[in-house]
Amino acid sequence: MPPPYFEKVYQANADPWHFETSPYEHAKYANTLAALPRPLYGQAFEVGCSLGVLTEQLALRCEHLLAVDVALEPLQRAQARCAHLPQVVFEQMFLPVAFPRQHNLDLVVLSEVGYYWDLADLTRVADGLLARMVAGGQLLLVHWTPLVPDYPLTGDEVHAFFLHLATPQGPWQHLHGERHATYRLDLLEKR
Repeated sequence: MPPPYFEKVYQANADPWHFETSPYEHAKYANTLAALPRPLYGQAFEVGCSLGVLTEQLALRCEHLLAVDVALEPLQRAQARCAHLPQVVFEQMFLPVAFPRQHNLDLVVLSEVGYYWDLADLTRVADGLLARMVAGGQLLLVHWTPLVPDYPLTGDEVHAFFLHLATPQGPWQHLHGERHATYRLDLLEKR
């Protein structure tokens, strides 16, 4: 989905997915953080940080966290929310057109973003992230699974794509998976 799509969504509603107020979202964030096996990550990267609700919680487990979003308005709100967290840096970034400069990432979080790319872009994102992660770095995937007609992919298709790369000969190892009523969570580790 192109950047203007997200700008329009946030112009129409400051919290379009109720990240700040939804008990569903808060429970999902708790499950997301609980899936991370390490107490602390050195260099983390969160794609699609939106308003920074998850970012604020994730930052407590990171020495350095780069949080990005394609839309400027929510990114500014995320930055204000996390102003008390000096380890968090925010950038406006549109993957797969741009990627972080770091090549030492030990955690990447793709939460509720993968289905906005088509398969070709998802492949580029996977390749770009893999090139920037250290061996043993972890990729956490969390996605809504019901069909959304506007989105190029479903959450299940995003997870199936990455799990296909987690074969014995593939670049990833599958460490953990959970299926909830409306979302899926998978943790992979770079070989």
